Amino acid sequence: MRRHLLQRLAAGSARVVDLAAEYPISRPAVSKHLRILSEASLVTATNQGRERHYEIAYDGLESVRDYLATLRGRPPVPERALDALELEVRRTTRERDASTGRTETPDEDRSKEHSARTLPTRPVAAAITAAKPTASGNAPSTHR
Repeated sequence: MRRHLLQRLAAGSARVVDLAAEYPISRPAVSKHLRILSEASLVTATNQGRERHYEIAYDGLESVRDYLATLRGRPPVPERALDALELEVRRTTRERDASTGRTETPDEDRSKEHSARTLPTRPVAAAITAAKPTASGNAPSTHR
């Protein structure tokens, strides 16, 4: 709702009554959203006679834009998590090879290292799936 109010106010200032007529919520609800936007310095109110006209506070939007720009520079997954994933893939591969009695040549080891960086192996995919909660809030079982 607040995004819709900001979009509407980008077109020009408006009174609460005008905004309430445009949306399927009550005037008090619109006033509450405008108060919250005002407290966040995204909207300003000016008195014009007995009426209050609300408009976008572009200075407040600039601070939001600056904050969002700092988030863009960060990777979505921390580097240390990717390092831990790579380590787990290598450990799982070694354990699987040891249990089957297979030994690898250095060329095969390099090939596996490359594939581990591009596509997760089945145990890693299962670990990722197990970490996601289900609709009931519990992690799904990985036993088959």
